[in-house]
Amino acid sequence: MICPFCEHSDTKVVDKRESDTTSTRRRRECLSCHQRFTTYERIEAVELVVAKHDGRREPFNPEKLRSGIALAITKRPISSQQVDRMIEEIEAELRGTKGREVATDLIGALVMEKLKELDQVAYIRFASVYRDFADVESFRDEVHQLLDGHRHNKH
Repeated sequence: MICPFCEHSDTKVVDKRESDTTSTRRRRECLSCHQRFTTYERIEAVELVVAKHDGRREPFNPEKLRSGIALAITKRPISSQQVDRMIEEIEAELRGTKGREVATDLIGALVMEKLKELDQVAYIRFASVYRDFADVESFRDEVHQLLDGHRHNKH
């Protein structure tokens, strides 16, 4: 590490702390001028790429995910903190997959799983767009599956 004061290249670490979950803070001392300075080391996150149905690829964008969820939760008792936590959990699960490329189907399935636990109305709203119900019967079948699953979980 080069000293920012004298530009000497020999320094030593005198203190090291985890700054947050993504970086390490190091106090360094120049072995030439004895000035101290702080450096931060962080892991460079691997860029997630979303594989679209039409073959296109685009970078994963949490804000795009947030806007899709926002439509489903309109006028529902869901806080922005709950949405933030949901997006963080989904992104962590996506990063936990083996590759850096994820299919839109996986993202949609994860959102539906989280919404199903959080709010059934928001779940049905999201499912109606995500699954692109062909007719009212498809919509009804999804609601019946949700209700049947809800009944079984109560027992």
